[in-house]
Amino acid sequence: MKKFRFQLETLLKVTKMNKDQAQVELAKATKKLEEARQYLEVLLEQMAQGHKDYEAITSKGSITLGTLMTYNSFFNWKREQIEQQQRHIMDCQSERQHRMTELVKIMNKLKSIEQLKEKRFQQYMAEVFFEEQKVLDEIGGQLFFRNMG
Repeated sequence: MKKFRFQLETLLKVTKMNKDQAQVELAKATKKLEEARQYLEVLLEQMAQGHKDYEAITSKGSITLGTLMTYNSFFNWKREQIEQQQRHIMDCQSERQHRMTELVKIMNKLKSIEQLKEKRFQQYMAEVFFEEQKVLDEIGGQLFFRNMG
């Protein structure tokens, strides 16, 4: 009997490699998103610290116009950075979702191919069993007729 050979074995291997690559891409996108979130936290902390410093200076009562302008520029700059970082986070989330969708597609394809391989293997095993049964029946028949004669 010939050895079991799955005709789509190459497709199965390529799909597995694609799955591995998709997992790597998803991990990269997830890491990028986490780094973006951490940087947003840093920016928010800097803004909060700026507010504390501003409150400390204004509570003393004597604030110059230059200091006021400096803090105003700082807060505007920080708000702009925070908004930009929030947009960046949304882009990162979108990219991560895209990578997740790609991975799910590839995994579904891989699962289908593996199920097909399993079905083909079951068919092969049934054929092998049938062939073995046929051979055993022939041998049994020959032995039976020899013993009769």
